[in-house]
Amino acid sequence: MKLHFEPDLDYQQQAIESVCDLFRGQEVCRTEFTVTMRLPDQQLTLGVAETDLGVGNRLTLLDDQLLKNLQDVQLRNGLAPAGTLASGDFTVEMETGTGKTYVYLRTIFELNKRYGFTKFVIVVPSVAIKEGVYKSLQITEEHFKALYAGVPVDFFLYDSAKLGQVRNFATSSAIQVMVVNESH
Repeated sequence: MKLHFEPDLDYQQQAIESVCDLFRGQEVCRTEFTVTMRLPDQQLTLGVAETDLGVGNRLTLLDDQLLKNLQDVQLRNGLAPAGTLASGDFTVEMETGTGKTYVYLRTIFELNKRYGFTKFVIVVPSVAIKEGVYKSLQITEEHFKALYAGVPVDFFLYDSAKLGQVRNFATSSAIQVMVVNESH
């Protein structure tokens, strides 16, 4: 059996646009950083054990522009506009059964397309939901490849015993999605 996903539902598109519009004015850019690893049998690494270049999301918007974007999104959605930017944490609320998982997964691809963002961490409250999100990533993979011209994406469940996946998350220039539950 193959599932069909409807890519053009208005309310889902509006949710995706709301998140993407928070970053209106953001230039496409990336941050590079150094990733080093200490081998277990070494006392000192002196940077020679292993060094890779990491690639991260870089937000260049000033808080004033982010607040203006937030207020515009809130007004468009019938919400009272925030007076201040309390933090960089934003909430999207949708009814049960409306496709929240699909919306946030598709938003990942849109943020990549529009702003070049590549690093995404999905934090969920339980192991069961973590497994469900991972399954959703698997069953939507082909759908999103068709919608976004085959853009490469890697996704994985965080496992402290598999730190190589975290290293790949940090150093890869492809879209990276790490799913973790809150207890980590």
